[in-house]
Amino acid sequence: MRIWLLFLALALLFAVPFILFGDAFEAWLSGDGAKKWLESFGSWAWAVAVALLVGDLVLPVPATAVMTGLGILYGPLAGGLIGAAGSFLSGSLAYVACRFAGRRAARVLAGAEDLARGEKFFARSGGWAVAFSRWMPLMPEVVACMAGLVRMQAARFFLALACGSLPMALVFAALGHAGAEKPIIALAASAIIPLVLWGVIRRTPIYRDR
Repeated sequence: MRIWLLFLALALLFAVPFILFGDAFEAWLSGDGAKKWLESFGSWAWAVAVALLVGDLVLPVPATAVMTGLGILYGPLAGGLIGAAGSFLSGSLAYVACRFAGRRAARVLAGAEDLARGEKFFARSGGWAVAFSRWMPLMPEVVACMAGLVRMQAARFFLALACGSLPMALVFAALGHAGAEKPIIALAASAIIPLVLWGVIRRTPIYRDR
């Protein structure tokens, strides 16, 4: 039970900035806002975009709007890769920070018995959870933190993180580049493609050797 209470506590913690500042960030970066703001940084626009996506850990940054803006500025491939780098770094930072919080801290927070349950879940299904969660609000940060706390196998975490980050960034960059307005289709692709990729990777030596 305590492992789920910890999950809920993390979700509530990450929800606070969205409740307090979400509307302001949405108004600032939605539509052409992200593109115009990034353009103001000239050749450093890509670095600012990556910083924004990493900052999504603690701020209510609309990541899809930033990725769309990157697609407009840099094209579907380069923009998508930059967006994927930002999303991947964000997830990696959450995982590493919580992993280095230490097993003792995790045991205090979750309890030994629930910590063991969490470890079993992430050993068995953590890859699916990490890959699938990247397109969702709040869940990317929460799942990455939980994976770190229960010390999910690092190589599998990063593989799953890449499976979730890359498709989403490429899809929204392509959407921005094409000037299309079909966020529902983009979100559906961002949810489905990572699961397909993870399903394929789990059947390869890349996965089994880790």
